[in-house]
Amino acid sequence: MRWLVVGANGMLGQDLVSALRERGHTVDGSDRDTLDITDLDSATRGLVGYDVVVNCAAWTAVDDAETQEAAAFTVNAVGPANLARAARAAGARLVQISTDYVFAGNATEPYAEDAPTAPKSAYGRTKGAGEWAVRAETDDYLVVRTAWLYGARGACFPKTMVKLLSGRDTLSVVDDQVGQPTWTVDLADLVIRLVEAKAPSGTYHGTSTGQTSWRGFAQAAVAAAGLDPDAILATTSADFVRPAPRPSYSVLGHDALTAIGVAPIGDWAERWAAAAPSVLEQV
Repeated sequence: MRWLVVGANGMLGQDLVSALRERGHTVDGSDRDTLDITDLDSATRGLVGYDVVVNCAAWTAVDDAETQEAAAFTVNAVGPANLARAARAAGARLVQISTDYVFAGNATEPYAEDAPTAPKSAYGRTKGAGEWAVRAETDDYLVVRTAWLYGARGACFPKTMVKLLSGRDTLSVVDDQVGQPTWTVDLADLVIRLVEAKAPSGTYHGTSTGQTSWRGFAQAAVAAAGLDPDAILATTSADFVRPAPRPSYSVLGHDALTAIGVAPIGDWAERWAAAAPSVLEQV
């Protein structure tokens, strides 16, 4: 199989390209300079000859999307639509990376893959539109939703927490938003396993199991760096207002994976323990 990773310079894209090469797959990476997903002709030309295309490219500036929703829509919805059309023409399977932000974030139990979407932010709306476009434009697709991504090859929450606490005595972090910290290495592995398993077209959740709050994750991050986790103080979303509303509950279920015999990613705390040395190496 010949793979193309779109958005290969991002945190997830880099880990996916590395994982594919380590497993002996033929893989190329593209970025906005080599393949413009917002242009159908560019997408069509760029996908010729590939068997699997993974779209890691996205507008991820959540707050900026509130005032630039049209621009975010172009990348997060028009881009996937173009890739889906191009993938169908090329006979390729398309893997679209999506997000927990497509849900309202007010549930009390893990969101099922087929739960109704109700995004509260511009970012969530545009990513939800991207999911819809992929399903509408091709029959051979995997939509993989993820959340709370971190990795060694980009800026991420645990690195930020360690850097900030290194320069002060305490740090306040919200304790009323709950989710599943997910290592990009683990998500890359899951994407490969889904494709290799010939998973039926559909929607899957690519997050760690278990759950914690942002404060809990911050405490785990600083502890891994040898700092005092008690220095991470609790605050609330009401005291830390951002332009885009954040989901208070971002826990995703994994029934679709288990139904096809593909193991979900492990518990977030165990995976963080495995990831921390590489993620924090350059902090």
